[in-house]
Amino acid sequence: MVRERIEELRRQLELHNFKYYVENAPEISDFEFDAMMRELQDLERAHPEYADPNSPSVRVGSDLTAEFRTVKHRYAMLSLGNTYSLDELHEFIGRIEREAGATDYVCELKFDGTAISLTYEHGRLVRAVTRGDGVEGDDVTANVRTVRTVPLRLRGTDWPDLFEIRGEILMPYASFDRLNAEREANGEQLFANPRNAAAGTLKQQSSAVVARRGLDCTLYQLAGDELPFSSHWESLEKARQWGFKVSDAARICRSVAEIDAFIEHWDTARRRLPFPTDGVVIKVNDFAVRRQLGFTAKAPKWAVAYKFKAERAATRLDSVSFQVGRTGAVTPVANLEPVLLAGTTVRRATLHNAEQMAQLDIRPGDTVYVEKGGEIIPKIIGVDLAQRPADSRPFEYITVCPECGTPLVRYEGEAKHYCPNQSGCRPQIIGRIIHFIRRKALDIEGLGEETVELLYENGLVRDVADLYDLRAEQLAPLPRLGEKSADN
Repeated sequence: MVRERIEELRRQLELHNFKYYVENAPEISDFEFDAMMRELQDLERAHPEYADPNSPSVRVGSDLTAEFRTVKHRYAMLSLGNTYSLDELHEFIGRIEREAGATDYVCELKFDGTAISLTYEHGRLVRAVTRGDGVEGDDVTANVRTVRTVPLRLRGTDWPDLFEIRGEILMPYASFDRLNAEREANGEQLFANPRNAAAGTLKQQSSAVVARRGLDCTLYQLAGDELPFSSHWESLEKARQWGFKVSDAARICRSVAEIDAFIEHWDTARRRLPFPTDGVVIKVNDFAVRRQLGFTAKAPKWAVAYKFKAERAATRLDSVSFQVGRTGAVTPVANLEPVLLAGTTVRRATLHNAEQMAQLDIRPGDTVYVEKGGEIIPKIIGVDLAQRPADSRPFEYITVCPECGTPLVRYEGEAKHYCPNQSGCRPQIIGRIIHFIRRKALDIEGLGEETVELLYENGLVRDVADLYDLRAEQLAPLPRLGEKSADN
């Protein structure tokens, strides 16, 4: 009886999860859902012999830390060619039709998140892998299982025994704003945009943290050796029936005019969406035509991404501050009156260097135009001179390091100014150590940016060599560490 009750609760919770998160049509209250979930968790704790990695209870995550294995993709995750020009897009379509004749296209929104590949065997999720370099990526299955719009078990019965489905892990604007508000309250560094927040969340070592951050997932491409479809549209319709969240915005377009109309509509309508998008993907619909067209070394010849032009907003420049990087390079940063741009509130923008500031003749108090394209930090592209205050004076660039007071230098052929005090300038020292410990360098586990800063502030490290002299008894008394972290 216990096993039957566990299976019934799992089935009911999966159904109501799908109704709430995918179909947006809940049939029971949150209270009823939570009561069923608590009953399931209690039964699973009491009967570990009935454990299932795809139980709905995994949606809440675990506080156990997870290491991310590198996994080779069964099918390479290629990137798409990009264009910002309708003329180039028309040329792309012309090339296809010269080679393959008239054909249908599927137009889809290009989601601005982090790419993911999900593998299903016998209707169950067995693996979730990030894109990585396209050949191999990180196994983030435990974290992806907490994303409510990812089905753990498929609906229906007509799915292939083994296949992959690709899509995008997104952070909706509401989740992003809530996360940054929490980080600001805790004095933590804010995420620059929802894409970075989604990618950073997927790499959290605690899946319980991932579960709380409210990620979403939209799927858009199947991969497999024997998929029972003749067209992309057919595969999307079937994926929807199996319980995957597939975008309702996708359309079949049969002419250049229909493709242009789709792009024009979404260039405006995307601003009302609850998640970030940055373009439209145009794909050949017919799989036989795709096979005829083939691939380049990096991208399919049957698909292209049309990127929307960067959004622009006007706001006031309150002040200019300066950041010093690990190489000593000094970067001026504009502190702005907050303005909504591309779905996020922008408070800062990069100014690059003294030369660019002089070209723009940018001054505190100016009304400036801010643009946010593919860049993580928005940039200032111009000044509204008509709004400039009458008492405005040209900005004078700093001559000494804002961190250590050392006179700045500008090396021949360089646009940036540099602080030459490599051995005594705090952000340079910390930056070099952080660079040294990162995954693509020495990949030192359990040592993050905050811990490096903590070690520096407490006089325990002044260069990378000091890391090798650390002792557990020095670390244990430090805030947020404790004996276990110190031993590790």
